[in-house]
Amino acid sequence: MPCPHFKITIVKRSQGQSAVAGAAYQSGERLFSEYDQKTKFYNKKKELVHAEIILPPHAPPGYADRATLWNAVEAVENQWNSQLARRIVLAFPREVPKDQYLPMLKEFCNEQFVSKGMIADFAIHDKGDGNPHAHILLTLRAMDEHGRWLPKARKVYDLDENGKRIQLPSGNWKCHKENTVDWNDQKYAEVWRHSWETITNRYLEAAGRPERVDLRSFERQGVQQIPTVHLGPAAHQMEKRGIETFLGNLNRDIRAANSLMQSIRSTIRGLQRWIADLNEKKQLLLDALEKAKEPTLSDLLVDYFNLRNEQRNDWSGKAKLKCTVRDFEEVKRAVDYLKAHSLNTIEDLDTAISNLNQTAAPLRRQLKQNENRMRTIAQIRDAAAVHAKLKPIHDTFIKKNFKLTKDAYATQHKEELDTFNKAVRTLMKLNGSTAVDFSALDAEFSALQSSSAEFRTQLETLQPDISDLKSVRKYIDMVLNKQQLFAPGGKTPEKESVLKKLEQFQQKKSHHKTTSTPPNREESL
Repeated sequence: MPCPHFKITIVKRSQGQSAVAGAAYQSGERLFSEYDQKTKFYNKKKELVHAEIILPPHAPPGYADRATLWNAVEAVENQWNSQLARRIVLAFPREVPKDQYLPMLKEFCNEQFVSKGMIADFAIHDKGDGNPHAHILLTLRAMDEHGRWLPKARKVYDLDENGKRIQLPSGNWKCHKENTVDWNDQKYAEVWRHSWETITNRYLEAAGRPERVDLRSFERQGVQQIPTVHLGPAAHQMEKRGIETFLGNLNRDIRAANSLMQSIRSTIRGLQRWIADLNEKKQLLLDALEKAKEPTLSDLLVDYFNLRNEQRNDWSGKAKLKCTVRDFEEVKRAVDYLKAHSLNTIEDLDTAISNLNQTAAPLRRQLKQNENRMRTIAQIRDAAAVHAKLKPIHDTFIKKNFKLTKDAYATQHKEELDTFNKAVRTLMKLNGSTAVDFSALDAEFSALQSSSAEFRTQLETLQPDISDLKSVRKYIDMVLNKQQLFAPGGKTPEKESVLKKLEQFQQKKSHHKTTSTPPNREESL
Protein backbone atom coordinates (compact mmCIF):
# COMPACT_ATOMS: atom_id res chain seq x y z
CA MET A 1 0.00 0.00 0.00
CA PRO A 2 1.21 3.59 -0.66
CA CYS A 3 2.65 5.33 2.42
CA PRO A 4 0.33 8.23 3.48
CA HIS A 5 3.13 10.43 4.89
CA PHE A 6 2.81 14.22 4.60
CA LYS A 7 4.43 16.35 7.34
CA ILE A 8 4.48 20.16 7.55
CA THR A 9 6.82 22.04 9.92
CA ILE A 10 8.26 25.55 10.29
CA VAL A 11 12.02 26.26 10.37
CA LYS A 12 12.41 28.39 13.54
CA ARG A 13 15.48 30.35 14.58
CA SER A 14 14.30 30.16 18.23
CA GLN A 15 14.98 26.42 18.12
CA GLY A 16 18.45 26.87 16.66
CA GLN A 17 17.31 25.95 13.16
CA SER A 18 18.63 27.42 9.93
CA ALA A 19 17.10 27.70 6.47
CA VAL A 20 20.59 27.44 4.93
CA ALA A 21 21.24 24.24 6.89
CA GLY A 22 17.88 22.82 5.80
CA ALA A 23 18.65 23.57 2.16
CA ALA A 24 22.12 22.03 2.48
CA TYR A 25 20.68 18.89 4.08
CA GLN A 26 18.11 18.18 1.39
CA SER A 27 20.24 19.20 -1.61
CA GLY A 28 23.55 17.66 -0.49
CA GLU A 29 25.35 20.90 -1.39
CA ARG A 30 28.01 22.65 0.68
CA LEU A 31 26.46 26.03 1.63
CA PHE A 32 27.98 28.90 3.64
CA SER A 33 25.66 30.63 6.11
CA GLU A 34 26.25 34.35 6.38
CA TYR A 35 24.16 34.50 9.58
CA ASP A 36 26.41 32.31 11.76
CA GLN A 37 29.46 32.29 9.45
CA LYS A 38 29.50 28.49 9.26
CA THR A 39 29.58 26.06 6.34
CA LYS A 40 26.64 23.65 6.20
CA PHE A 41 27.24 20.29 4.55
CA TYR A 42 25.46 16.94 4.79
CA ASN A 43 26.60 14.25 2.38
CA LYS A 44 23.48 13.03 0.55
CA LYS A 45 25.09 11.77 -2.65
CA LYS A 46 23.86 8.19 -2.22
CA GLU A 47 20.20 9.07 -1.79
CA LEU A 48 19.84 12.35 -3.72
CA VAL A 49 17.94 11.81 -6.98
CA HIS A 50 17.12 15.39 -8.01
CA ALA A 51 17.23 18.90 -6.52
CA GLU A 52 15.73 22.04 -8.05
CA ILE A 53 14.46 25.55 -7.23
CA ILE A 54 11.29 26.87 -8.88
CA LEU A 55 10.87 30.67 -8.90
CA PRO A 56 7.65 32.67 -9.38
CA PRO A 57 7.74 35.18 -12.29
CA HIS A 58 8.61 38.24 -10.15
CA ALA A 59 11.47 36.64 -8.17
CA PRO A 60 15.05 37.77 -8.95
CA PRO A 61 16.83 35.24 -11.24
CA GLY A 62 19.75 35.19 -8.78
CA TYR A 63 17.57 33.31 -6.30
CA ALA A 64 17.94 30.24 -8.50
CA ASP A 65 21.24 29.86 -6.62
CA ARG A 66 20.53 28.02 -3.37
CA ALA A 67 23.07 29.84 -1.20
CA THR A 68 21.94 33.27 -2.48
CA LEU A 69 18.25 32.49 -1.87
CA TRP A 70 18.40 31.20 1.68
CA ASN A 71 21.04 33.68 2.86
CA ALA A 72 18.74 36.43 1.57
CA VAL A 73 15.86 34.86 3.50
CA GLU A 74 17.87 34.75 6.72
CA ALA A 75 19.18 38.30 6.21
CA VAL A 76 15.69 39.83 6.07
CA GLU A 77 14.64 37.99 9.26
CA ASN A 78 16.39 39.92 12.07
CA GLN A 79 14.58 38.61 15.15
CA TRP A 80 15.99 35.88 17.41
CA ASN A 81 12.72 33.97 17.14
CA SER A 82 12.01 34.51 13.44
CA GLN A 83 10.24 31.92 11.34
CA LEU A 84 12.53 31.31 8.38
CA ALA A 85 10.85 28.80 6.05
CA ARG A 86 8.19 26.15 5.75
CA ARG A 87 9.35 22.54 5.36
CA ILE A 88 7.24 19.74 3.88
CA VAL A 89 8.31 16.10 3.82
CA LEU A 90 6.11 13.76 1.76
CA ALA A 91 6.33 10.15 0.61
CA PHE A 92 6.10 8.90 -2.97
CA PRO A 93 4.04 5.77 -3.71
CA ARG A 94 6.38 2.89 -4.60
CA GLU A 95 3.69 1.60 -6.97
CA VAL A 96 4.30 4.57 -9.35
CA PRO A 97 7.32 4.32 -11.71
CA LYS A 98 10.30 6.27 -10.39
CA ASP A 99 10.56 8.39 -13.53
CA GLN A 100 7.16 9.88 -12.60
CA TYR A 101 8.29 11.23 -9.21
CA LEU A 102 9.73 14.46 -10.64
CA PRO A 103 6.67 15.46 -12.74
CA MET A 104 4.41 14.60 -9.78
CA LEU A 105 6.37 16.86 -7.44
CA LYS A 106 6.77 19.74 -9.92
CA GLU A 107 3.05 19.69 -10.66
CA PHE A 108 2.30 19.84 -6.93
CA CYS A 109 4.78 22.67 -6.23
CA ASN A 110 3.69 24.78 -9.20
CA GLU A 111 -0.01 24.34 -8.48
CA GLN A 112 0.01 24.96 -4.73
CA PHE A 113 3.05 27.17 -3.98
CA VAL A 114 4.80 28.86 -6.92
CA SER A 115 1.51 30.04 -8.43
CA LYS A 116 0.77 31.80 -5.11
CA GLY A 117 4.13 33.63 -5.05
CA MET A 118 6.27 31.27 -2.93
CA ILE A 119 9.72 30.04 -3.94
CA ALA A 120 9.93 26.24 -3.79
CA ASP A 121 13.28 24.49 -3.21
CA PHE A 122 12.74 20.73 -3.42
CA ALA A 123 14.82 17.55 -3.48
CA ILE A 124 13.94 13.90 -4.13
CA HIS A 125 15.66 11.28 -1.93
CA ASP A 126 15.68 7.52 -2.51
CA LYS A 127 18.14 5.17 -0.78
CA GLY A 128 16.61 2.17 -2.51
CA ASP A 129 15.25 0.91 0.82
CA GLY A 130 11.59 1.25 -0.17
CA ASN A 131 11.18 4.78 1.23
CA PRO A 132 11.28 7.28 -1.68
CA HIS A 133 10.38 10.76 -0.41
CA ALA A 134 10.79 14.46 -1.09
CA HIS A 135 11.81 17.51 0.97
CA ILE A 136 10.33 20.93 0.08
CA LEU A 137 11.51 24.27 1.54
CA LEU A 138 9.16 27.22 0.95
CA THR A 139 9.64 30.95 1.55
CA LEU A 140 7.26 32.62 4.01
CA ARG A 141 7.42 36.25 2.77
CA ALA A 142 5.70 37.58 -0.32
CA MET A 143 7.53 39.71 -2.90
CA ASP A 144 6.55 42.87 -4.72
CA GLU A 145 6.76 43.21 -8.49
CA HIS A 146 10.41 44.31 -8.19
CA GLY A 147 11.45 41.16 -6.32
CA ARG A 148 11.78 42.83 -2.91
CA TRP A 149 10.67 41.04 0.22
CA LEU A 150 7.43 42.39 1.72
CA PRO A 151 6.65 42.53 5.48
CA LYS A 152 4.91 39.47 6.89
CA ALA A 153 2.37 41.67 8.69
CA ARG A 154 1.25 45.29 8.82
CA LYS A 155 -0.17 47.47 11.59
CA VAL A 156 -3.88 48.31 11.28
CA TYR A 157 -5.52 50.88 13.59
CA ASP A 158 -8.85 49.93 15.18
CA LEU A 159 -11.69 52.35 14.50
CA ASP A 160 -14.78 53.24 16.50
CA GLU A 161 -18.34 53.42 15.15
CA ASN A 162 -17.57 56.88 13.72
CA GLY A 163 -14.56 55.66 11.79
CA LYS A 164 -12.04 57.34 14.09
CA ARG A 165 -9.00 55.80 15.72
CA ILE A 166 -9.39 54.62 19.32
CA GLN A 167 -6.97 56.07 21.88
CA LEU A 168 -5.97 53.93 24.86
CA PRO A 169 -5.48 55.29 28.44
CA SER A 170 -1.74 55.05 27.84
CA GLY A 171 -2.03 57.54 25.01
CA ASN A 172 -1.26 55.01 22.29
CA TRP A 173 -3.66 54.21 19.50
CA LYS A 174 -5.40 50.85 19.64
CA CYS A 175 -4.23 48.67 16.78
CA HIS A 176 -3.66 45.08 15.66
CA LYS A 177 -1.53 43.20 13.15
CA GLU A 178 -2.81 41.71 9.92
CA ASN A 179 -0.83 39.24 7.81
CA THR A 180 0.02 40.46 4.33
CA VAL A 181 -0.58 36.94 2.98
CA ASP A 182 -2.67 34.08 4.38
CA TRP A 183 -0.13 31.30 3.73
CA ASN A 184 0.05 30.48 7.44
CA ASP A 185 -3.70 29.86 7.66
CA GLN A 186 -4.32 26.35 9.01
CA LYS A 187 -6.82 25.66 6.24
CA TYR A 188 -3.93 25.32 3.77
CA ALA A 189 -2.58 22.25 5.55
CA GLU A 190 -5.81 20.48 4.55
CA VAL A 191 -5.71 21.98 1.04
CA TRP A 192 -2.10 20.88 0.41
CA ARG A 193 -2.63 17.38 1.81
CA HIS A 194 -5.74 16.91 -0.34
CA SER A 195 -3.94 18.21 -3.43
CA TRP A 196 -1.05 15.74 -2.97
CA GLU A 197 -3.58 12.95 -2.33
CA THR A 198 -5.37 13.83 -5.60
CA ILE A 199 -2.16 13.97 -7.65
CA THR A 200 -0.87 10.70 -6.13
CA ASN A 201 -4.12 8.84 -6.87
CA ARG A 202 -4.17 10.18 -10.44
CA TYR A 203 -0.66 8.88 -11.09
CA LEU A 204 -1.54 5.53 -9.45
CA GLU A 205 -4.53 5.23 -11.77
CA ALA A 206 -2.40 6.15 -14.80
CA ALA A 207 0.05 3.41 -13.79
CA GLY A 208 -2.80 0.89 -13.78
CA ARG A 209 -2.55 0.31 -10.03
CA PRO A 210 -5.64 -0.39 -7.87
CA GLU A 211 -4.15 1.16 -4.72
CA ARG A 212 -5.24 4.60 -3.54
CA VAL A 213 -3.85 6.87 -0.81
CA ASP A 214 -5.95 8.66 1.83
CA LEU A 215 -4.17 11.32 3.92
CA ARG A 216 -7.04 11.72 6.41
CA SER A 217 -6.78 10.31 9.93
CA PHE A 218 -8.35 6.94 10.80
CA GLU A 219 -11.11 8.77 12.66
CA ARG A 220 -12.02 11.01 9.70
CA GLN A 221 -11.91 8.02 7.35
CA GLY A 222 -14.32 6.16 9.62
CA VAL A 223 -11.76 3.37 10.10
CA GLN A 224 -12.32 1.61 13.43
CA GLN A 225 -8.65 0.99 14.10
CA ILE A 226 -6.46 2.00 17.02
CA PRO A 227 -3.34 3.91 15.86
CA THR A 228 -0.03 2.65 17.18
CA VAL A 229 2.48 4.70 19.17
CA HIS A 230 5.58 6.23 17.58
CA LEU A 231 8.56 4.32 18.98
CA GLY A 232 11.31 6.84 18.40
CA PRO A 233 14.86 5.96 17.34
CA ALA A 234 16.05 4.61 20.71
CA ALA A 235 13.13 2.23 21.27
CA HIS A 236 13.18 1.23 17.60
CA GLN A 237 16.84 0.20 17.77
CA MET A 238 16.24 -1.74 21.00
CA GLU A 239 13.33 -3.59 19.41
CA LYS A 240 15.48 -4.43 16.38
CA ARG A 241 18.02 -6.00 18.74
CA GLY A 242 15.29 -8.13 20.30
CA ILE A 243 14.95 -6.04 23.49
CA GLU A 244 11.33 -5.50 24.48
CA THR A 245 10.35 -1.93 25.38
CA PHE A 246 7.30 -0.42 27.05
CA LEU A 247 6.14 1.27 23.83
CA GLY A 248 6.94 -1.82 21.78
CA ASN A 249 4.80 -4.01 24.06
CA LEU A 250 1.99 -1.46 23.88
CA ASN A 251 2.12 -1.48 20.07
CA ARG A 252 1.97 -5.28 20.07
CA ASP A 253 -1.13 -5.15 22.29
CA ILE A 254 -2.70 -2.55 19.98
CA ARG A 255 -2.00 -4.66 16.87
CA ALA A 256 -3.46 -7.75 18.54
CA ALA A 257 -6.59 -5.81 19.52
CA ASN A 258 -6.92 -4.39 15.98
CA SER A 259 -6.54 -7.87 14.49
CA LEU A 260 -9.18 -9.35 16.78
CA MET A 261 -11.65 -6.52 16.19
CA GLN A 262 -11.10 -6.61 12.44
CA SER A 263 -11.61 -10.39 12.31
CA ILE A 264 -14.88 -10.28 14.23
CA ARG A 265 -16.11 -7.18 12.42
CA SER A 266 -15.38 -8.67 8.97
CA THR A 267 -17.02 -11.98 9.81
CA ILE A 268 -20.18 -10.36 11.17
CA ARG A 269 -20.43 -8.06 8.14
CA GLY A 270 -20.03 -11.06 5.85
CA LEU A 271 -22.77 -12.91 7.70
CA GLN A 272 -25.06 -9.88 7.51
CA ARG A 273 -24.50 -9.54 3.76
CA TRP A 274 -25.14 -13.25 3.36
CA ILE A 275 -28.39 -13.01 5.35
CA ALA A 276 -29.56 -10.14 3.12
CA ASP A 277 -28.77 -12.21 0.02
CA LEU A 278 -30.43 -15.26 1.55
CA ASN A 279 -33.57 -13.29 2.31
CA GLU A 280 -33.67 -12.22 -1.32
CA LYS A 281 -33.27 -15.84 -2.48
CA LYS A 282 -35.97 -16.95 -0.06
CA GLN A 283 -38.40 -14.36 -1.43
CA LEU A 284 -37.71 -15.51 -4.98
CA LEU A 285 -38.31 -19.09 -3.90
CA LEU A 286 -41.63 -18.22 -2.30
CA ASP A 287 -42.74 -16.30 -5.38
CA ALA A 288 -41.67 -19.10 -7.72
CA LEU A 289 -43.41 -21.83 -5.73
CA GLU A 290 -46.55 -19.76 -5.12
CA LYS A 291 -45.76 -19.15 -1.47
CA ALA A 292 -45.04 -22.78 -0.67
CA LYS A 293 -44.01 -23.74 2.85
CA GLU A 294 -40.70 -22.15 3.79
CA PRO A 295 -37.91 -24.74 4.26
CA THR A 296 -36.40 -24.76 7.71
CA LEU A 297 -32.69 -24.49 8.28
CA SER A 298 -32.55 -28.13 9.35
CA ASP A 299 -34.30 -29.14 6.11
CA LEU A 300 -31.71 -27.29 4.08
CA LEU A 301 -28.87 -28.93 6.04
CA VAL A 302 -30.35 -32.40 5.34
CA ASP A 303 -30.64 -31.47 1.66
CA TYR A 304 -26.96 -30.52 1.76
CA PHE A 305 -26.10 -33.94 3.22
CA ASN A 306 -28.11 -35.75 0.52
CA LEU A 307 -26.61 -33.56 -2.18
CA ARG A 308 -23.08 -34.49 -1.08
CA ASN A 309 -24.01 -38.17 -1.16
CA GLU A 310 -25.39 -37.85 -4.71
CA GLN A 311 -22.14 -36.27 -5.80
CA ARG A 312 -20.22 -39.38 -4.70
CA ASN A 313 -22.29 -42.00 -6.56
CA ASP A 314 -19.32 -43.08 -8.69
CA TRP A 315 -16.80 -43.08 -5.83
CA SER A 316 -15.27 -46.22 -4.33
CA GLY A 317 -17.05 -47.66 -1.32
CA LYS A 318 -14.26 -46.88 1.11
CA ALA A 319 -13.82 -43.25 0.03
CA LYS A 320 -17.58 -42.74 -0.08
CA LEU A 321 -18.01 -44.09 3.43
CA LYS A 322 -15.16 -41.96 4.82
CA CYS A 323 -16.51 -38.68 3.37
CA THR A 324 -20.11 -39.55 4.25
CA VAL A 325 -19.13 -40.06 7.90
CA ARG A 326 -17.27 -36.75 7.87
CA ASP A 327 -20.26 -34.91 6.34
CA PHE A 328 -22.57 -36.60 8.82
CA GLU A 329 -20.52 -35.31 11.75
CA GLU A 330 -20.38 -31.78 10.31
CA VAL A 331 -24.09 -31.60 9.57
CA LYS A 332 -24.99 -33.16 12.91
CA ARG A 333 -22.85 -30.55 14.68
CA ALA A 334 -24.59 -27.76 12.73
CA VAL A 335 -28.06 -29.19 13.43
CA ASP A 336 -27.21 -29.51 17.12
CA TYR A 337 -26.12 -25.88 17.16
CA LEU A 338 -29.37 -24.76 15.51
CA LYS A 339 -31.46 -26.80 17.97
CA ALA A 340 -29.47 -25.61 20.99
CA HIS A 341 -30.09 -22.00 19.97
CA SER A 342 -33.68 -22.55 18.70
CA LEU A 343 -32.80 -21.44 15.16
CA ASN A 344 -35.39 -22.82 12.75
CA THR A 345 -35.85 -20.23 10.01
CA ILE A 346 -33.82 -17.67 8.14
CA GLU A 347 -35.43 -14.97 10.30
CA ASP A 348 -34.17 -16.76 13.41
CA LEU A 349 -30.69 -16.89 11.90
CA ASP A 350 -30.84 -13.19 11.00
CA THR A 351 -31.85 -12.35 14.57
CA ALA A 352 -28.99 -14.48 15.97
CA ILE A 353 -26.42 -12.69 13.81
CA SER A 354 -27.85 -9.26 14.76
CA ASN A 355 -27.69 -10.17 18.45
CA LEU A 356 -24.11 -11.35 18.00
CA ASN A 357 -23.19 -8.03 16.42
CA GLN A 358 -24.93 -6.07 19.19
CA THR A 359 -22.92 -8.03 21.74
CA ALA A 360 -19.59 -7.52 19.96
CA ALA A 361 -19.99 -3.84 18.97
CA PRO A 362 -19.89 -2.28 22.48
CA LEU A 363 -16.99 -4.56 23.43
CA ARG A 364 -15.03 -3.36 20.39
CA ARG A 365 -15.82 0.28 21.17
CA GLN A 366 -14.76 -0.02 24.81
CA LEU A 367 -11.62 -1.93 23.86
CA LYS A 368 -10.69 0.81 21.40
CA GLN A 369 -11.27 3.52 24.05
CA ASN A 370 -9.10 1.62 26.53
CA GLU A 371 -6.26 1.13 24.05
CA ASN A 372 -6.39 4.80 23.01
CA ARG A 373 -6.19 5.91 26.64
CA MET A 374 -3.30 3.48 27.31
CA ARG A 375 -1.51 4.94 24.30
CA THR A 376 -2.07 8.46 25.68
CA ILE A 377 -0.70 7.44 29.10
CA ALA A 378 2.38 5.99 27.42
CA GLN A 379 2.91 9.26 25.55
CA ILE A 380 2.49 11.27 28.78
CA ARG A 381 5.02 9.08 30.60
CA ASP A 382 7.49 9.32 27.76
CA ALA A 383 7.09 13.10 27.48
CA ALA A 384 7.39 13.53 31.27
CA ALA A 385 10.66 11.59 31.29
CA VAL A 386 12.07 13.79 28.52
CA HIS A 387 10.81 16.92 30.30
CA ALA A 388 12.52 15.97 33.56
CA LYS A 389 15.77 15.06 31.80
CA LEU A 390 16.09 18.24 29.69
CA LYS A 391 14.54 20.83 32.04
CA PRO A 392 17.96 21.94 33.44
CA ILE A 393 19.14 22.77 29.91
CA HIS A 394 15.94 24.71 29.20
CA ASP A 395 16.16 26.59 32.52
CA THR A 396 19.75 27.60 31.72
CA PHE A 397 18.61 28.84 28.28
CA ILE A 398 15.85 30.97 29.83
CA LYS A 399 18.31 32.59 32.25
CA LYS A 400 20.54 33.83 29.41
CA ASN A 401 19.95 37.58 29.07
CA PHE A 402 22.26 38.58 26.22
CA LYS A 403 21.13 37.84 22.68
CA LEU A 404 24.47 36.56 21.36
CA THR A 405 24.98 34.31 24.36
CA LYS A 406 21.41 33.07 24.14
CA ASP A 407 21.68 32.35 20.41
CA ALA A 408 24.98 30.53 20.89
CA TYR A 409 23.54 28.41 23.68
CA ALA A 410 20.42 27.66 21.57
CA THR A 411 22.59 26.55 18.67
CA GLN A 412 24.76 24.36 20.91
CA HIS A 413 21.74 22.68 22.53
CA LYS A 414 19.36 22.83 19.56
CA GLU A 415 18.34 19.18 19.65
CA GLU A 416 17.76 19.13 23.43
CA LEU A 417 15.70 22.36 23.43
CA ASP A 418 13.65 21.20 20.46
CA THR A 419 12.95 17.88 22.17
CA PHE A 420 12.09 19.65 25.46
CA ASN A 421 9.60 22.01 23.75
CA LYS A 422 7.98 19.07 22.00
CA ALA A 423 7.62 17.27 25.35
CA VAL A 424 6.02 20.38 26.90
CA ARG A 425 3.50 20.62 24.05
CA THR A 426 2.67 16.93 24.42
CA LEU A 427 2.16 17.22 28.19
CA MET A 428 -0.02 20.33 27.89
CA LYS A 429 -2.13 18.69 25.17
CA LEU A 430 -2.55 15.28 26.81
CA ASN A 431 -2.18 16.05 30.52
CA GLY A 432 -3.14 19.73 30.81
CA SER A 433 0.02 20.40 32.81
CA THR A 434 3.71 19.55 32.90
CA ALA A 435 3.21 18.12 36.42
CA VAL A 436 2.53 14.39 36.12
CA ASP A 437 1.11 12.11 38.83
CA PHE A 438 2.89 8.88 37.89
CA SER A 439 1.25 6.77 40.59
CA ALA A 440 -2.23 7.73 39.37
CA LEU A 441 -1.26 7.09 35.75
CA ASP A 442 0.26 3.70 36.59
CA ALA A 443 -2.85 2.69 38.51
CA GLU A 444 -5.08 3.81 35.63
CA PHE A 445 -2.89 1.98 33.09
CA SER A 446 -3.03 -1.26 35.09
CA ALA A 447 -6.81 -0.98 35.40
CA LEU A 448 -7.13 -0.36 31.66
CA GLN A 449 -4.88 -3.35 30.90
CA SER A 450 -7.05 -5.62 33.05
CA SER A 451 -10.22 -4.23 31.51
CA SER A 452 -8.87 -4.66 27.96
CA ALA A 453 -7.83 -8.24 28.70
CA GLU A 454 -11.36 -8.95 29.92
CA PHE A 455 -12.90 -7.38 26.81
CA ARG A 456 -10.59 -9.42 24.56
CA THR A 457 -11.59 -12.57 26.44
CA GLN A 458 -15.27 -11.74 25.93
CA LEU A 459 -14.69 -11.15 22.22
CA GLU A 460 -12.81 -14.44 21.93
CA THR A 461 -15.76 -16.28 23.50
CA LEU A 462 -17.87 -15.14 20.54
CA GLN A 463 -15.57 -16.90 18.06
CA PRO A 464 -17.18 -20.41 18.41
CA ASP A 465 -20.63 -18.99 17.62
CA ILE A 466 -19.22 -17.12 14.64
CA SER A 467 -17.49 -20.28 13.41
CA ASP A 468 -20.71 -22.34 13.69
CA LEU A 469 -22.73 -19.68 11.87
CA LYS A 470 -20.15 -19.60 9.06
CA SER A 471 -20.47 -23.39 8.71
CA VAL A 472 -24.27 -23.15 8.49
CA ARG A 473 -23.90 -20.48 5.82
CA LYS A 474 -21.51 -22.68 3.83
CA TYR A 475 -23.84 -25.70 3.84
CA ILE A 476 -26.96 -23.73 2.88
CA ASP A 477 -25.10 -21.88 0.12
CA MET A 478 -24.06 -25.25 -1.38
CA VAL A 479 -27.69 -26.34 -1.49
CA LEU A 480 -28.90 -23.15 -3.18
CA ASN A 481 -25.91 -23.00 -5.53
CA LYS A 482 -25.32 -26.73 -6.13
CA GLN A 483 -24.07 -26.13 -9.68
CA GLN A 484 -20.76 -25.04 -8.15
CA LEU A 485 -20.19 -28.61 -6.88
CA PHE A 486 -20.10 -29.97 -10.43
CA ALA A 487 -18.00 -27.25 -12.09
CA PRO A 488 -15.43 -28.84 -14.49
CA GLY A 489 -11.86 -28.52 -13.21
CA GLY A 490 -13.12 -27.23 -9.88
CA LYS A 491 -14.02 -23.82 -11.35
CA THR A 492 -17.28 -22.05 -10.65
CA PRO A 493 -19.54 -22.12 -13.73
CA GLU A 494 -21.36 -19.12 -15.05
CA LYS A 495 -24.01 -18.17 -12.50
CA GLU A 496 -27.64 -18.74 -13.39
CA SER A 497 -30.48 -16.78 -11.83
CA VAL A 498 -31.43 -17.78 -8.31
CA LEU A 499 -35.01 -18.46 -9.44
CA LYS A 500 -33.87 -20.92 -12.12
CA LYS A 501 -31.58 -22.78 -9.72
CA LEU A 502 -34.34 -23.15 -7.14
CA GLU A 503 -36.82 -24.40 -9.75
CA GLN A 504 -34.31 -27.01 -10.95
CA PHE A 505 -33.69 -28.10 -7.37
CA GLN A 506 -37.41 -28.59 -6.68
CA GLN A 507 -37.89 -30.50 -9.99
CA LYS A 508 -35.08 -32.88 -9.10
CA LYS A 509 -36.58 -33.53 -5.65
CA SER A 510 -40.01 -34.23 -7.22
CA HIS A 511 -38.45 -36.68 -9.70
CA HIS A 512 -36.59 -38.44 -6.85
CA LYS A 513 -39.87 -38.87 -4.91
CA THR A 514 -41.57 -40.62 -7.89
CA THR A 515 -38.70 -43.11 -8.36
CA SER A 516 -37.87 -44.05 -4.77
CA THR A 517 -39.19 -43.99 -1.26
CA PRO A 518 -38.18 -40.73 0.41
CA PRO A 519 -35.80 -41.31 3.37
CA ASN A 520 -36.83 -40.31 6.82
CA ARG A 521 -34.96 -37.08 7.66
CA GLU A 522 -34.07 -38.17 11.17
CA GLU A 523 -32.73 -41.48 9.86
CA SER A 524 -30.57 -39.73 7.28
CA LEU A 525 -28.76 -37.98 10.09
